[in-house]
Amino acid sequence: MEARAYTRYSAPTCRAMTSTIITAFAVPIATIEMADCDTLNAELRRFFVECQSYGDKYANPDPFTHRNASLFESQFTLFDWRQPSVARLRDFCVSNLYQVIRELNGYDLQTLQRLHIAYESWFHVTRRGGYFGVHNHPMHSWSGVYCVCQEGDEGNEDSGKLTFINPFASNTMFVDMASHKLKPPYQIGSIPTRLKPGQLVIFPSWLLHEVTPFEPEGDGLRITVAFNARFRMDGVERPTPPSGV
Repeated sequence: MEARAYTRYSAPTCRAMTSTIITAFAVPIATIEMADCDTLNAELRRFFVECQSYGDKYANPDPFTHRNASLFESQFTLFDWRQPSVARLRDFCVSNLYQVIRELNGYDLQTLQRLHIAYESWFHVTRRGGYFGVHNHPMHSWSGVYCVCQEGDEGNEDSGKLTFINPFASNTMFVDMASHKLKPPYQIGSIPTRLKPGQLVIFPSWLLHEVTPFEPEGDGLRITVAFNARFRMDGVERPTPPSGV
């Protein structure tokens, strides 16, 4: 089919009506910053670097997502460890996750208390050149990433960014200047974020994301803690599956 020729815009002859714009299919991403986090982050930094120094002892024995040797990933039981600094971080992450769930779902305190959590958690120690490929987290509803430190790459704006992939893959089917500069939350493209020490980001587990290569000037270090969570409502039983004929 032959496209019609472009015509120049001219002022309308009738008065334009007021539009109502809804934010459809929005993806909630919450950010929380821990106050006075320097002491805790220093303790976590020392502890995680020490754990890494033991090689495979604390490493994830069955890695899945594409990464390289410059990124160390721990076992997925971190929040069960007895290290006091880890316990404090766990409490911070879990309490803020419940607050996000409460706000987004409109739950009262009694409902939250019936919402029982199961989680997995781990840490990454990333050195020069380390990256983590595109992935999401099946069988969980919410995920989070906490930044312990990101050092040595302050002059590189593309280094070590947690990047969320736009889930609307078809939104780039055709792009012109009428859609190229859409304002948030309607924008096209991914959302790259340089995390700050003490910053926690919470997002739906289905949302694809990656970490771009960490490129410090010298011997820099990027350390993050991540977790996935799923929930069961107390008092609500799963239906019994049908029996065979």
